[in-house]
Amino acid sequence: MSPRPRGRDPFAGRLPITIITGFLGSGKSTLLGHLLRHPAMHRAAVIVNEFGEVGIDHALLAGSTESMTLLSNGCLCCAVRTDLQDTLHELFLKRRAGEVIDFDRVCIETSGLADPVPIMHVLISDPMLAAHYRLDGVVTLVDAVNGHATLAQMTEAVKQVAVADRLVLTKLDLASEADVSALRAHLRAINPQAPQLEALRGVLDPAELSGLGLQRAHTDEAALARWLGPVADYGAQPPAPEHSTGIHTFCVWFDTPFAWQSFSAIVQTLTALRGPDLLRVKGLVHIAGETGPVVVQGAQHLFHEPVTLAAWPSDDQRSRLVFITRGLEREAVELLCRAIGAVAG
Repeated sequence: MSPRPRGRDPFAGRLPITIITGFLGSGKSTLLGHLLRHPAMHRAAVIVNEFGEVGIDHALLAGSTESMTLLSNGCLCCAVRTDLQDTLHELFLKRRAGEVIDFDRVCIETSGLADPVPIMHVLISDPMLAAHYRLDGVVTLVDAVNGHATLAQMTEAVKQVAVADRLVLTKLDLASEADVSALRAHLRAINPQAPQLEALRGVLDPAELSGLGLQRAHTDEAALARWLGPVADYGAQPPAPEHSTGIHTFCVWFDTPFAWQSFSAIVQTLTALRGPDLLRVKGLVHIAGETGPVVVQGAQHLFHEPVTLAAWPSDDQRSRLVFITRGLEREAVELLCRAIGAVAG
């Protein structure tokens, strides 16, 4: 991992990006259509990917925001990843030149078969994008009618749920209470970190889908708790259903501060050995000599540039790392972290 930047608020001036994903038929286009009619979205730039012949209403989008860019040449997370980079570059340059509205956020709607992680990689790996944009969060829609069966059959849907910061249940009016209850339990088993919201016929307050990430170096305890999720509960979650085993969410704690070299060695070893299985990692790390925690977040083998917050928000200054993994359990991560930390420190 690279050294932490110093001297300025690392979040200042960087435009938040929300990735809206969900399996085919989960209601992404319906939700986005309602969001774009909301006054709070009048300064949003929206990037929409179409897959196949069913897409969002073009006229609605074109009339809703001047900075609309429609990608129609394939799956946003793979075939058009370069186009996504070009689109974000172009949007920022046009914004700076006054050629489009002075948008204050970006929403990216993926195709139903998309893996959100490669999109996250684009935001991490492109230096220009990383300088001007920041990932605010991943929002995953789940169809209450078909969601349970989809999660049982489609690994793409499970991964979309696993990496989410927010889960939005749709079509609740068409599903029975028993089916909804079973689906909620299934979602908690895959990703206990993500709050479960409801969108009835696509209607949801845009405020529920923004402010998911950290926004400034001076961050209070409530904001950090919202970002990290209910870390105290991770060890008490019910076992995952049989068809979703392999996805693990857990938090590891460390009482002793790390030397920066030790923690860097831990991250490098984890990504080298099990990078594809690290679906998401985020946390606060106590580095010896720092007055505030270092924020760490990554997906698979790529990590955002680490930044140091101005101060710890409470007296609890233990390092805490939240992992969402595939086939990698807490004990193995803890052993590896402690062994490398002891050797490198």
